[in-house]
This record gives sequence, C-alpha cells and structure tokens, in this order.
Amino acid sequence: MKKLLILLAVVLIGFQVNAQYREKDGNRIGISAGISQMSLLSSNFKAKPESGFMGGLSVRGNFYNDFSMTFGMQFFNNNFSLETVNASFKKEDVKYTVEGVQVRLLLSYNIVEDYFAVDFGPVLQVNGKLKVASNKEANVLTGTLLKAEDIVDVTTINGNLYFGLTAGSKRVKAVIFYQYGVNNFMNKLNKDDDLKALNGGNKFKGNIGLLGAQLLISL
Repeated sequence: MKKLLILLAVVLIGFQVNAQYREKDGNRIGISAGISQMSLLSSNFKAKPESGFMGGLSVRGNFYNDFSMTFGMQFFNNNFSLETVNASFKKEDVKYTVEGVQVRLLLSYNIVEDYFAVDFGPVLQVNGKLKVASNKEANVLTGTLLKAEDIVDVTTINGNLYFGLTAGSKRVKAVIFYQYGVNNFMNKLNKDDDLKALNGGNKFKGNIGLLGAQLLISL
C-alpha cells in the first residue's frame, strides 16, 4: 500500500507541474481540508455516522466549453459506529476507523465560471483494515454472534461515485460532497464461512456512504 501511495503522489505532482506551465488554460492547484461523516449502509448491522477528516491536493483545469476537470488525491481518516452488546449485556456503540487515500477524477459543470460548479465522477479508494479500540474488541455486534474485532478485514480497494458542489471566490471555495460506494465494502468477509455462520448464515453486505465539507484554497 505504501508503494501505491508513493506512485499516486508522483502522478499528482506531475499533474501539478504541468498545470503550472499552463496558466493561460485556467489550471489551478488546490489544497483542501475538512470534515467528513461516514456511515456503513448495511442491513447486517445497526450503523451510525461518525465524524472524521479528509485533506489533500488537486489540479483543476478547463476541459470543454462550460466544463472543467479535476484530478486530486485525498488522505482520509473516516469513522462510523455499530451497535454492540458489551460484557455487562448493555447496548454500546463501538466506533470503527478506516484510513487511506482517495484518487478523484471529476468532471465539473461551471454554472458561474470560477465561482460555482457542480462536480461529479468516479473515486478510487485504497484503505487499510478497520481499527477498533482494544477494550471494545470483544463486544458482540447486535443481532449476530460476531465480536467487534471479527469484521475489521474489509475490502481494501473500493470504487465510489462522487457528487458535489463547489462555490466561492477564485482563490477560496467551499466544497460540499457526497460519495456512495458502488462495491461491497465487506465482501472480503464472505470468504470466511465461519464468519458467515456467526452472522446468522447471511452474506456480509455494506456500502460506503460519505458526506463531506471542505475548504479549498487555489494557489
């Protein structure tokens, strides 16, 4: 995964260097950061969104007429919680954390050039395993016989669909977006028959739902 992150960084830097020599084409390098709320859209578990953060770099340039294109890389630390039962037989929400990187290739329709745009396109997400606090690992997920630690080995390469709005001045903009995971974020767990048995014989199914708000500064 580290090698992939290095490769993605090199590609992004290449786009940025190219953009610096094409100012007349409207290319802009952007730095963005902000908050996120991720949830797991699944019928297997009772999930709640939790706050996280995302930030990274992007290059935005003219594409055709009122359309522009953005290539960007975002690092993220996202969270969601699942309902469990603890050792005292009380319900308790357990927070899961997922970290990784996203690569975005977005097409934008400029409603008001340089000031307001609608963005949409695919996102490639590469992430590690879920993380859960060590003192919550033995909690049992509601409606199953699974421990909280049993479901951390999720799919590491995911595809999301992005829809967002970008508004502000030429230099500073606000970005609001939503991402939906098109693939099964928990599909890797289905390879373990013992885990499926603890899940009541049901297949694991879950999609990423991610809401975010960021501040974008164009250089």
